[in-house]
Amino acid sequence: MDRAREIEHQLALPPLDATRMARVCGPLQRHLHLIEKELAVQITPTSSHWLIRGVETEAAVRVLERLFAASEHGDIADDQLHLWLRGERAGEHEVAEPVALQTRKGNIQPRGLNQSTYVRSILTSDISFGIGPAGTGKTYLAVACAVHLLERDEIGRILLVRPAVEAGEKLGFLPGDLSEKINPYLRPLYDALYEMLGFDRVGKLLEKNLIEVAPLAYMRGRTLNHAFVILDEGQNTTPEQMKMFLTRLGFGSKAVITGDITQVDLPNGQVSGLRHAMEVLANIASIPITHFTSRDVVRHPLVQHIVEAYDRWDAQHHQPSSKRRHHATSD
Repeated sequence: MDRAREIEHQLALPPLDATRMARVCGPLQRHLHLIEKELAVQITPTSSHWLIRGVETEAAVRVLERLFAASEHGDIADDQLHLWLRGERAGEHEVAEPVALQTRKGNIQPRGLNQSTYVRSILTSDISFGIGPAGTGKTYLAVACAVHLLERDEIGRILLVRPAVEAGEKLGFLPGDLSEKINPYLRPLYDALYEMLGFDRVGKLLEKNLIEVAPLAYMRGRTLNHAFVILDEGQNTTPEQMKMFLTRLGFGSKAVITGDITQVDLPNGQVSGLRHAMEVLANIASIPITHFTSRDVVRHPLVQHIVEAYDRWDAQHHQPSSKRRHHATSD
């Protein structure tokens, strides 16, 4: 710690009972140790106030205040604390207005400003885009919004759509009917649905065709009314396919397109429909586009570093990121 830059700050908190103190500090004071490590501070709790000494004391105070507020509602996950600390390092001090999505298995809350902006865009717009690297929650939150609206009877059904483009791998012949052939590509979406609704409920909705899975090619000629349609892995569409999908939207419907323009698995030289749509639709204010970055990754902290390392490597080797051939991991 740089002693020359040390600042001392006293944080007054109301008396905490043993349960809330444990939530703020974390198991074996893990939360406090992480704050101390990431912000170069020392935290000393006392009966009347908390003493913070070090370099980033103001940032530490903001994080501790968030911990205190969140402790009223339950335990604080390590990944949530990581996100708060990441926001402090990036200079993002604004706290997002709370928004919760209600599902059968509990409420889902977006984490951070970008996720909150994305969820609000989905709920208030008929068409919206979520673009960014794997692990930023763009697909998961789109499914959560769909479930939220279905449970409130604001939509009649959910459609899960994905282009059947192999991500650098040869899967060979897939047996079974149409649903069974496309299922491997839609597994991340199914996993999210099972988590939010439960296996039995999802099974019944599939039987009644209130949840439908479809390859993108089978969307041509359809008009979708009172539906919530999610196009996942949109970067693997052609411009013609993207236009076809966007023009399927009927009355009372919503469409969310997710993708990562750095993970295009189309044949070399083929323009990504997602990238093309971003340019064509850029000036339509009623179609919001939320851009995620490595700072928004909500998986293991190493995932953020991996994404950043690949970006640096591409920049150093002058390799256009849109031509990467890495496996596209859904999120």
